[in-house]
Amino acid sequence: KKLIQPIDLDLGDKMKLIPGPEPELEVSVKRIPIVEGLGKIIPVCEPYLCGNEEKYVAQCIQTNWISSAGRFILDFEREFARVCDAKYGISTTSGTTALHLAMNTMGIGPGDEVILPTFTMIASANTVRYTGARPVLVDSERITWNMDANQVKDKITDKTKAIMVMHTYGHPCDMDPILELADQHGIFVLEDAAEAHGADYKGRRIGSIGDAACFSFYANKIITTGEGGMITTNNQEFFKKASNIRDHAFSIERHFWHRYVGYNYRMTNIQAAVGLAQVENFDYLVNRRIKNAELYSSLLKDCEGLILPPMTAGIKNVFWMYSIMLEDAFGISRDELRQRLAKRGIETRTFFIPIHLQPIYHADFKEEEFPVAEDLCRRGLYLPSASGLTEREINFIAESIKDCRN
Repeated sequence: KKLIQPIDLDLGDKMKLIPGPEPELEVSVKRIPIVEGLGKIIPVCEPYLCGNEEKYVAQCIQTNWISSAGRFILDFEREFARVCDAKYGISTTSGTTALHLAMNTMGIGPGDEVILPTFTMIASANTVRYTGARPVLVDSERITWNMDANQVKDKITDKTKAIMVMHTYGHPCDMDPILELADQHGIFVLEDAAEAHGADYKGRRIGSIGDAACFSFYANKIITTGEGGMITTNNQEFFKKASNIRDHAFSIERHFWHRYVGYNYRMTNIQAAVGLAQVENFDYLVNRRIKNAELYSSLLKDCEGLILPPMTAGIKNVFWMYSIMLEDAFGISRDELRQRLAKRGIETRTFFIPIHLQPIYHADFKEEEFPVAEDLCRRGLYLPSASGLTEREINFIAESIKDCRN
């Protein structure tokens, strides 16, 4: 008997793109006059529970509705769909299961292909694999860091079943050319909107543009339920099928009668209670991220060697994470900056490692080139970005970045 074994990989010269171990966080005396709370570390992100979360969870416990039935589930699905300008919401256990459920509902399976960016979180590609379909990767744009729509056309084949767009770090992807291609070829558009709660594309809310959109409510997201996810759609047939498949595909006519392979992807009433309380403060939580980003940008705009997050006319970036890139003019490397910030108690994260460089996918894409995604991986990081971040903390972080150059 032998259990599953990890896949080892030596990328040769490209190993220099892969970040090293996470820097160890310390607390510096320099922080004490700036940030209240001796010994306090500034995490890269943490939940901001500022409303009825405790009250609603207590109601679940007091009434014994703690599992996958109860009023909060339906209320949360309805209200989250509403703020996304979508007709329907289907709650799930995570953003990952939302993606899998959406593709399963679309009938994606073995022999099919799904086009997606290589610069994305691993779950995007993994969920394609869950269906038995093959991921097909495209590079990113240099300006927005999103999928390069110009490359998608060349990757479409008679096996292509869907295009999965990723709204990277809260900045919407350029949807119009993607939608046009999908319409021409009769394929689905699935939005991986895990990081884009409240974002707008040319006056349209993310979550209402493609055939379906999938959100994550992990603890670091703008709206959180701890763990959890949601699919939004305007398609009633999709809504009915996805809702059924999510719940073991029980038949309406007979309880233990199944016409589809179903899954147990149901959110609990307790999670939905937290989610509903969060949605009640939706605009506030989204606007806090935007205001924090505006303050960061005002403090860092004149710092030589920094590339600040993308801003595009007509597009609302919600800055899930305040993300920056370092040019050579900054004077030190991205990894060295992270080490120096960690010594001041400031936690950061590197950008995604592209899918084509991952040990589990590299063999499939080793003959392809994705230079923009690799450059993003080498030079990018994001700073503390929670909705509850204070102005004093942002000022301290910005000043620390400038000090680290010396």
